[in-house]
Amino acid sequence: MQQAPRDLVRTTLGVLAIGGLIIAVFWVLRPFLAATIWATMIVVATWPLMLWFEARLWHRRYLAVGVMTLLLLLLFVTPLMFAIGTIVKHSTAIVDAAKAVINFRMPAPPDWLPGIPFAGELAQDAWLKLADIRPQDLISQVMPYADDIAKWSVSQAGSLGVLFVQFLLIVALSALMYAGGETAARAVSRFGGRLAGNYGLTAVTLGGQAIRGVALGVGITAVIQASLGGIGLALAGVPLAGPLTALMLMLCIAQIGPFLVMIPAIAWVFWSGETFDGVVVLVFGTLAMTIDNFIRPVLIRRGADLPLLLIFAGVIGGLLAFGLIGIFIGPVVLAVAYTLVDAWISDAGALGKAADDA
Repeated sequence: MQQAPRDLVRTTLGVLAIGGLIIAVFWVLRPFLAATIWATMIVVATWPLMLWFEARLWHRRYLAVGVMTLLLLLLFVTPLMFAIGTIVKHSTAIVDAAKAVINFRMPAPPDWLPGIPFAGELAQDAWLKLADIRPQDLISQVMPYADDIAKWSVSQAGSLGVLFVQFLLIVALSALMYAGGETAARAVSRFGGRLAGNYGLTAVTLGGQAIRGVALGVGITAVIQASLGGIGLALAGVPLAGPLTALMLMLCIAQIGPFLVMIPAIAWVFWSGETFDGVVVLVFGTLAMTIDNFIRPVLIRRGADLPLLLIFAGVIGGLLAFGLIGIFIGPVVLAVAYTLVDAWISDAGALGKAADDA
């Protein structure tokens, strides 16, 4: 039976129409893409927790969704409001510190400074030049940039408002996804199966496992690190221990670590002459800065049965490529690609073995 010839123009126009439709959909949804991705990652990572609440709340889905929504509000909105309130509360101290910095005069260089090999005289000359700068000269040099500083401050204030709206949007989308999670999961599984058969179903399942594994490893490790660092700061009497703990949590989630907070805090406590408090904050700081090397791999392996190097490469590479959300996107992309390539190689190996047997 003779097959009808393909209509190349019709096929090309069909592909262009489908591509244009996909681009148009993404363009319309572009303002919501970031919040949708964040909400999807959060819901996939915390879905077992939502089911746990549902089982203990008389199997009422709406009650579990309400509890999870409140937890997300506490997680996202409360730290932002707390940070803004802290800045407002300590605005006077911030202004006084700025005035003290402006009026600060460098003392005379120490006698031992010129004796440093190779760099002693250069360091003494630089010290003397800084000591000769008067506050009035510093202000006159900063004034040409005052307009830029003001514009930057206004833009940052606007960014805080946008961030607040984004947080609320993430929470709202997460609540909707919690309510209809099974339907969305079935739709994604059917799409994966329609696209690549059993390989697609496996890739979808492994993507969810990768999200949960990374969330378990990164999230819980960040909480443990920030808690240890916060306890050390509180016991040592470091000012603003609460905001600094929240900052450490953000830094740990971003895979930077708590050292940006702990090292200056340790130096400040020892510089203040409190040796015992310095030892305390040093012990807790050392634990906070090193414990992630032992806890994170164990937690990630419990959540996803994937090579640890693959997960770490996905976390770091995704962070550099996509920002903070890349912590979850990177491992999912590498996990899906790794699974498909491994399945393809396994099929080739099975065919080669069958040929050898024949």
